[in-house]
Amino acid sequence: MRVLCAFPEAMPSSNSRPSACLAPGTLYLALLLHLSLSSQAGDRRPLPVDRAPGLKEKTLILLDVSTKNPVRTVNENFLSLQLDPSIIHDGWLDFLSSKRLVTLARGLSPAFLRFGGKRTDFLQFQNLRNPAKSRGGPGPDYYLKNYEDEPNNYRTMHGRAVNGSQLGKDYIQLKSLLQPIRIYSRASLYGPNIGRPRKNVIALLDGFMKVAGSTVDAVTWQHCYIDGRVVKVMDFLKTRLLDTLSDQIRKIQKVVNTYTPGKKIWLEGVVTTSAGGTNNLSDSYAAGFLWLNTLGMLANQGIDVVIRHSFFDHGYNHLVDQNFNPLPDYWLSLLYKRLIGPKVLAVHVAGLQRKPRPGRVIRDKLRIYAHCTNHHNHNYVRGSITLFIINLHRSRKKIKLAGTLRDKLVHQYLLQPYGQEGLKSKSVQLNGQPLVMVDDGTLPELKPRPLRAGRTLVIPPVTMGFYVVKNVNALACRYR
Repeated sequence: MRVLCAFPEAMPSSNSRPSACLAPGTLYLALLLHLSLSSQAGDRRPLPVDRAPGLKEKTLILLDVSTKNPVRTVNENFLSLQLDPSIIHDGWLDFLSSKRLVTLARGLSPAFLRFGGKRTDFLQFQNLRNPAKSRGGPGPDYYLKNYEDEPNNYRTMHGRAVNGSQLGKDYIQLKSLLQPIRIYSRASLYGPNIGRPRKNVIALLDGFMKVAGSTVDAVTWQHCYIDGRVVKVMDFLKTRLLDTLSDQIRKIQKVVNTYTPGKKIWLEGVVTTSAGGTNNLSDSYAAGFLWLNTLGMLANQGIDVVIRHSFFDHGYNHLVDQNFNPLPDYWLSLLYKRLIGPKVLAVHVAGLQRKPRPGRVIRDKLRIYAHCTNHHNHNYVRGSITLFIINLHRSRKKIKLAGTLRDKLVHQYLLQPYGQEGLKSKSVQLNGQPLVMVDDGTLPELKPRPLRAGRTLVIPPVTMGFYVVKNVNALACRYR
């Protein structure tokens, strides 16, 4: 079951009213690697770069971006949110009117808001004026009640299974029941919200798409990176873990494009760990590597929307804790919303990479993504480009902007953990300044650190950052 609404489009302001919805000199190069992300860039792992022995601080990475055309364009509400029904069951519903919580939600607008999760089981829909009730069969409330998360798990949860064809027929029936009702006649329908695309799940999706592929407005699925047994913070930095999502995306796209080529796909529920997360890890700075890489990878591979589970009060995967304090992933999401636009750009990189040992696959620990800068951010003129970079190495990495990015002014937004807990910290600093709310109605100013034109970008070890390259006048970014 899903209920979606949209946060209105707005740049944060202390005077804003609350939203109606919680919405390249000489280089010592041992090997020149040129990776060009073409229109099929989403099918490749982003930018493999590593350090060559004996060239510790001489390792320089050259970076350029294609500025003529975007390789992908995602939804304006690409980063969206979910609220779990537990807020009703546990008595938290009244707190949604909290000024502080509304301020935090407004910061992440525009967005869709999904209301759903495992606890929809206890919800009862009441619509006494539903005209479908008089037709002798179940009304829309019956079908809404029975569309829970991950239909592939029905047998485990309810003792009976549902196949993809039957599920598709139910969606068609639901659509036919909704259309005659004025308030639902233009409602969008999303599904089937399957779990991890294993063999049986892919079979379910195939049957569903064959029957109801044209009925849904977008095809949805859920992704969980870890099964909850993670106990070490460094587990969140494993590249094998970060890359699991890419394979799942390809499996989903293959089935969808077989029956409805071009159909939008949403990741309608993403969490770092199952069972509500891992205490002191899922809500820490370290978990942000998974989240930021998820955002970059999904957009790069053409997924239209990703819904983060959950905005508030659900296990340890939420963005805001029970005391209404924003956690590291909230600040990461806020920076993303402020700086990143929906147009995805191809990245070209050159650098050093040691020769692979026999039988060993080198996993990339430096990930670079590029988008047009958010055109709603009036601090930057249209045509600017924003890079976001993840450095999982234990050493700093140097990046030299080349080509169209050469000798341009750059604004740095470097996000690092704040406090003595390091990667386990639940507080973050932006360019050395801790991020905290000014008051319940005001988010802090996100101040960049200006870097002089032509300066090499130095990425500290195990950090994340956003870099706005100003006044590039990129053709792909000049128009909406």
